[in-house]
Amino acid sequence: MTRRPLVGLLPLLVAVGVALAGCSGDDPPPDDPTPSATPSPSATPTPTPPPTAEPVPEPAVDACYDLDFDEAVSPTTDAEPVRCRRPHTSQTYQVGRVDNLVDGHLLAIDSQQVQDDVAGTCPDALGDAVGGSPDDLRLSVLRPVWFTPTLEQAAAGAAWYRCDVVVLADSESLLPVRGPLDGVLDTDEGRERFGMCGTAAPDAPDFERVPCGEDHTWRAFSVIDLPGQRFPGPQAVAEAGDGPCEDAAAAVADDPLDYEYAYEGPDADQWELGQRFVRCWAPD
Repeated sequence: MTRRPLVGLLPLLVAVGVALAGCSGDDPPPDDPTPSATPSPSATPTPTPPPTAEPVPEPAVDACYDLDFDEAVSPTTDAEPVRCRRPHTSQTYQVGRVDNLVDGHLLAIDSQQVQDDVAGTCPDALGDAVGGSPDDLRLSVLRPVWFTPTLEQAAAGAAWYRCDVVVLADSESLLPVRGPLDGVLDTDEGRERFGMCGTAAPDAPDFERVPCGEDHTWRAFSVIDLPGQRFPGPQAVAEAGDGPCEDAAAAVADDPLDYEYAYEGPDADQWELGQRFVRCWAPD
């Protein structure tokens, strides 16, 4: 039996909200405006109505898009939908309206409160969309990303948020898929295809996290929940993962006296981002 402790990997995917700022205003009137003659009624021009902003349509649930990695982690997107039967990298699983009215004040679409609300809503809704158990999702390479309107769209009245599911091909790219991802983790085929695997042991220099449907040698096969609301520290994470992951690896090993295992747990930053568990790994 060989133990390979591993603590503190970077988060798999963090959707980054970029704060956008804008300002506008009319020039102040001069201190002493020059009076002008009042035109006669017959000379009064017909007033031109002010331009109106064209309404922005809401995204559609189940729409598919062909986004690259950078587009997927951007706060806004102008990508057009593609047919879900063709290769695509994201699928919309929830659309809703942002809660940007607080105490009678309308918050900007890029305000921290609005963005934080969406960043909590979309991950919470992913499990219902892709199916499976919470552990199935933690042991998969399916991840949520989310978008809100641009400042210009918000000025035209748009106040929606959009949640998409993507599949991580590796740490810097998305896996193209065909067909819908609804309930995909309810099936053995889906859990196998989109499970989390590695090209080497998780602590190896050439390790790359990949879907289990791709070439791999190691698999993340179990998770251990960590108690408490505050980050317990690296030593406590290691202690919480070592014994349970060893027992879990022995239970699935061909030879319970000769096997390898690894465990990876969150660092302080990952804890704050919501990873409150340890993953157990074994050769596959």
